[in-house]
Amino acid sequence: MKLIEGGVCAAQGFRASGIACGVKPGSTKNDLALIVSECECAAAATFTHNRVKAAPVYVSMEHLEDGVAQAIVANSGNANACAPEGMENAHRMAVSAAKALGIDEKLILTGSTGVIGQRLNIETIESHMKQAAEMLSIDGSQAANQAIMTTDLVEKTVAVEFTCGGKTCRMGGIAKGSGMIHPNMGTMLGFITTDVSIDPSILRHALISVVEKTFNRISVDGDTSTNDTCIILANGKAGNPMIEWEDTDYHIFYEALQFVALTLAKKMAADGEGATKLITCTVTGSRAEEYAERLAKAVVASSLVKAAMFGADANWGRVLCAMGYSKAPFRPEYVTIGFSSDAGSITVCEGGAGVDFDEDLAKKILSEKEVCIDIDVAEGTASASAYGCDLTYDYVKINGDYRT
Repeated sequence: MKLIEGGVCAAQGFRASGIACGVKPGSTKNDLALIVSECECAAAATFTHNRVKAAPVYVSMEHLEDGVAQAIVANSGNANACAPEGMENAHRMAVSAAKALGIDEKLILTGSTGVIGQRLNIETIESHMKQAAEMLSIDGSQAANQAIMTTDLVEKTVAVEFTCGGKTCRMGGIAKGSGMIHPNMGTMLGFITTDVSIDPSILRHALISVVEKTFNRISVDGDTSTNDTCIILANGKAGNPMIEWEDTDYHIFYEALQFVALTLAKKMAADGEGATKLITCTVTGSRAEEYAERLAKAVVASSLVKAAMFGADANWGRVLCAMGYSKAPFRPEYVTIGFSSDAGSITVCEGGAGVDFDEDLAKKILSEKEVCIDIDVAEGTASASAYGCDLTYDYVKINGDYRT
């Protein structure tokens, strides 16, 4: 497997576009994205666990009942969640895209992101859809990525090439996500394309498993959104033998999907609203992966831990405290905690108690752009990692007037 360029257009048979149509009054940024395959695809998706779901989530759920799709249309600037005429406008967006592309509405999947509770300006989307279709290009991934961004500061994209069934295959993705992000997905849109030939049910099984270990292990601010959507389209253009069960080819495909998803997830965590650093918490020595995951998630989601990371303060007591309310079983008296980064590593707690350590070295370690919190609970062989960011003054500034 090797990294390549192209994002969602890296795989054979995919084109994308992103244009500005003024979904949010006064905005001139790209805000309408199209991702299209030249043929029908095996398709799968995962969605928010929030009881309150946006209209485009329900439309995509409906259109995915048969596991087949061909295109994704998404907008930023308005979430179309809890909004007047929400379902009607989500369907109108799908119908508009279908007409512009000359395909059935059922083959269109939808996504929206932005402000909750305001009516979507569907009229401007409809009037610009033809332009979006005309702008489709094999070089359109970046424009599409820009069109789904809200408070994101950086684009989130990745693509890989690998061999499956004796054929050269490609997979690529784009994503947005910066705030309202918490385990069980966050305010994220993640779109992945591949030219692998794979059965829809096997594709769905792979995506669900991968999402649990990637997108569902990131946290920025403890809020789970109404619009979270991760979609994968597989058009089979690579010509590999159809993957129909969990054989060798499936595991190769799974590894590629996990790499793409984890890369996008970590980029979202690093680009958290106001964030200055990526935090990775890895728990080892646990009785079960489930427990290790729960512990790691609790630590990266802790506001006090995140604030300490912002201040480069080796306040390991906050780490142990977050572990304690995670509801995962462990023995505090067995726990070792350390911090590491490109600046070095340091142990700050052994046997659940503090040890003497060099505060200046600890501060240097925690001042890097990427910081790891290393925890060994010394009870087994299972491990898991979760990803987050620090909590800064700018997070409050950004969200204090997000709607206005």
